[in-house]
Amino acid sequence: MKKGFWFLILLSCLMTPRLVAAADAPAVVDVQPPAPAPLDMVTLKDGSVLYGEVVEMSGGVLLIKTAAAPENIVKINWASVSKLAINHPVPFHLKEGSVLIGTATEGPNGTINVRAEPLKGTTEVPMDSVTSINPVIQPPVIYSGSVTGGYSQTTGNSHLRNATLLGDFVARSEQLRLSINGRYVYGDNANTLIARNARGTIKLDLFITKRLYWFVSSYFEQDTFQDLKMRTALATGPGYQFIERGDYSGILRDMTLYAEVGVAYFNEDFRVADDASSPRGRWSLKFNWPLLDDRVTFYHFDELYPSLQNTKNYFMTMDNGVRFKLFEGFVSGFQVTTRFNSAPARGTGDTDNLYLMTLGYSFDTTRKR
Repeated sequence: MKKGFWFLILLSCLMTPRLVAAADAPAVVDVQPPAPAPLDMVTLKDGSVLYGEVVEMSGGVLLIKTAAAPENIVKINWASVSKLAINHPVPFHLKEGSVLIGTATEGPNGTINVRAEPLKGTTEVPMDSVTSINPVIQPPVIYSGSVTGGYSQTTGNSHLRNATLLGDFVARSEQLRLSINGRYVYGDNANTLIARNARGTIKLDLFITKRLYWFVSSYFEQDTFQDLKMRTALATGPGYQFIERGDYSGILRDMTLYAEVGVAYFNEDFRVADDASSPRGRWSLKFNWPLLDDRVTFYHFDELYPSLQNTKNYFMTMDNGVRFKLFEGFVSGFQVTTRFNSAPARGTGDTDNLYLMTLGYSFDTTRKR
């Protein structure tokens, strides 16, 4: 009897830790993955329906990432939309200036029901009173520009030095655009000057509409080997922004293109040759094409000053190049600059080509989605 009693006590002591451990073990919970968010729905007046994610509506154009091809953005004319349902909170900007932030469901007779975040219930909003949906709010003034340079030197049997400094700056508001551009090139061979050229431009654009503007510009240039103390061109006239950022999608979405035409006062002061001045026309074209999220940028810029007294007399300068983003704001680039003067100073040629490889820093305060 006593032996059986002590055997039960010993057995219970051995089993107790296992029972406690089993009691303390956490319960296994079957966790289900969250259900995917419902898709937005856009119904067009022709009866077709698109499902996906509404990205933005601005300038009368609705952007949506469709469920069939989420990597592409489809553009839809806002006037072609009859019904709209958005299942993620976005800001709705209305004509009277108010902003509602919330989701939206279809409403009757060309309206949408917006469920604003801080309010209870919904607000019925006519679709034609919505000016934009989830727009990218840009700062009042956008700044962009770059500073790049290049340098090379040899010692020993040859003593060559070459230096280049390039800079550009653009400040853009809704109605004004200020552009400043500068370049300096220097070279010597055993302390004998072989190249020295400096150029600077300043231009102010006043936008009359979103595309049409009036410009006032000044051009200054000095070149020792063109016998040129100073070339000055003061010009004014209309310009037009043919392509602006966002006009296209895909690889063309950041492309810009503008052209200008006007009249100018053109003056050249020479060291030896006779000075010359004349009224001239002015033509200019600027093209900029960033690709692959600005990792590669192709650009072109030209200015042409034809004489209004002699059509065979004209001056042209042209820049063509490509810029590569290295990391952060650091860039490298290659540029070819061509200058042509149909009436050069006596003893000088009519064409100069400059080939530049540069390294520097660029910046752009434009906000992107």
